[in-house]
Amino acid sequence: MYPSTSDDSIRPLTLQDFAKMREEGEKIACLTAYDASFAKLEDTAGVELVLVGDSLGMVIHGQPSTVAVTIDDIVYHTRATAHGLQRGFLVADMPFLSFSTTDEAIFNARRLMQEGFAKMVKLEGGAVQAEIVRFLTDRGVPVCGHLGLRPQLIHKLGGFKVQGRDEAVAAEMIEDARVLEEAGADMLLLECVPNTLAKTITEAAGVPVIGIGAGAHVDGQILVLHDILGVSRGRRPRFVRDFLAEAGDVEGAIREYVKAVKSGAYPDVEHTFGG
Repeated sequence: MYPSTSDDSIRPLTLQDFAKMREEGEKIACLTAYDASFAKLEDTAGVELVLVGDSLGMVIHGQPSTVAVTIDDIVYHTRATAHGLQRGFLVADMPFLSFSTTDEAIFNARRLMQEGFAKMVKLEGGAVQAEIVRFLTDRGVPVCGHLGLRPQLIHKLGGFKVQGRDEAVAAEMIEDARVLEEAGADMLLLECVPNTLAKTITEAAGVPVIGIGAGAHVDGQILVLHDILGVSRGRRPRFVRDFLAEAGDVEGAIREYVKAVKSGAYPDVEHTFGG
């Protein structure tokens, strides 16, 4: 049974709301969540898009990458997260090799939406995923395309590195964004790309563009929840800001994050990649 809202006066956000926000220049505040308790805190604090990311493999399961995350993992955490949301728009990652064929993609997207209550799926990859994106969107599945640093390719990339500094790679990413949107993608996410490249892609796009380590010119920002609370293991990425250290408590940290995104105070120069 789909989780019902406890307050009928609260209207859930839709893709049309995000399109309007982009048109009016209002920044979109996004954050990851993996359970109902944190989802409720984020919803109350004004987070507008909540992503159940395969980042859970690293911050919840303690894995060295996202590759080991399964579709069952994402379904489980998406369903839990859905029960904490009233207004927030719920997006779920499609994990490593869960969308290699159209049959796999539609089967797993169905699970994320019917069992997990997601309203959109996010998948990594550029033009090579155009057929999958078109197949899903033609059948009513909203899709967010993920470009730039793609963590599921970590073993090919050799590490978490900024993508798009090379002119040829940047040109390919610009084309990838165009092709994905043409195939029906309702949203794009750019991870760890230079500020100028993200600006170019955002200005050319006709759909909202969300960034993580992609500078200030995108339509919205997303970070991993554990990163803004300063509890992630390992080295903190350059684009991360510890909002818990500033606010003093978890709820305050999430509110400060939303406020900083909406006002444009985050990210600033120290959280962006030049070039």
